[in-house]
Amino acid sequence: MSKLVITQDIDNEHLEQLKTIVPNWEIVAGRDSSIWLEHLNDAEVIVGWKKEIAERCISTDSKLRWLQSWSAGVNSMPLEEMEKKKIQLTSANGVHAFPISETIFALMLGLTRKIHTYVRNQQEKKWHHADMKLEIHGKTVGIIGVGHIGKETAKIAKAFGMTVLGVRHSDREEEFVDEMYTTDQLSKVLPRCDYVVVSLPLTDETHHLFGAEEFKLMKSSAFFINIGRGEIVVEDNLIEALRTEEIAGAGLDVFAKEPLPENSPLWEFENVIVTPHTSGSTEYYTKRVIEDIFIPNLKSYIQGGILPKNVVDYKKGY
Repeated sequence: MSKLVITQDIDNEHLEQLKTIVPNWEIVAGRDSSIWLEHLNDAEVIVGWKKEIAERCISTDSKLRWLQSWSAGVNSMPLEEMEKKKIQLTSANGVHAFPISETIFALMLGLTRKIHTYVRNQQEKKWHHADMKLEIHGKTVGIIGVGHIGKETAKIAKAFGMTVLGVRHSDREEEFVDEMYTTDQLSKVLPRCDYVVVSLPLTDETHHLFGAEEFKLMKSSAFFINIGRGEIVVEDNLIEALRTEEIAGAGLDVFAKEPLPENSPLWEFENVIVTPHTSGSTEYYTKRVIEDIFIPNLKSYIQGGILPKNVVDYKKGY
C-alpha cells in the first residue's frame, strides 16, 4: 500500500478529498512529529518539508518519490541530493501572492505616510506632525522578481497610478509592468525608483544581489522593501545605507539571521519597519496549498502523468 505523509494539520474536508483521490493509500497527517516520524521512510509522497526528512528519506534509502513543499522557498532543502535520487519537488509558489502583496503595500504606505512614526507617538501620547509630506500616487516602483507576488504587486501599483519597472531573468513583457528589464540591467533600474521591492527567491545568483553599490545607485528619497529572503541583501551594507541616509528607509520582513538578533541596529532605526517573516501568513494558506497545488498534482501523479503545478527546476533552485 502506498503512503502519503502530511506534516501539517489539515481539516477533515481536505482529508476526505484526498481519500477520494487515493482511496487505497494510507494517509498520515498532523503537525506533531510523533504522528508522522516513523512513517517517513515508507512514504511515497510527503507534503511539508521537515529536517527529519533529510535524515530518513534523503540520506538513506526510502520510498520517497515526490515532495510537496509547504513553502514557496526551497533553498533550505538538500536539492543536489534530492535531484540525484530523482525525487520530484513541487513548491507552494503562488500561495503568497495576495498576503505578501498586501504586506508590501502596507510597508510602502506605512513608510510613506509615517504610520510607524505615529504609532510610536501614540504610545507616548505625543501629538506631532513628524514632517508628513510624501504620497505614493504617481511614483515609480521597481519590482525585483516578477513572479506571482511581483505580478500582483504590479497590478495593485496601477491603482495608485504608479510607473512599474520589472526585473527578472526574462525581459518578456508582463501585464501591469510598464518596462521590463533583465537582472544584469539592475543598475539602470535602481536610480529611477522611489520604491525598490525585492520579491526574489534565494539562489546562488540572487545571494547578496543587493550590496553597497546597489544602495548607492538608489535615490536618497527611495524606500527599500524586502520580502524575499534576507540573504539576498548584504545586511551590513543595508544598515550602513540607512545610517548614512543613502536611502530614505526600509520595510523588512526577512533577515540574514532569523529571529533578528536583539542587538541588530535595524530594530532601532526610526525609518525602518520590521515584521517577523510573516508577510505570507494568511487564513487561506492550507486551502491554497492543498486545493490549488497539491490536489491537481496528485491527480496527475496517480495517473502517471507530469505534475502540472510548481515543479522545481533543480538547476535554477526554484
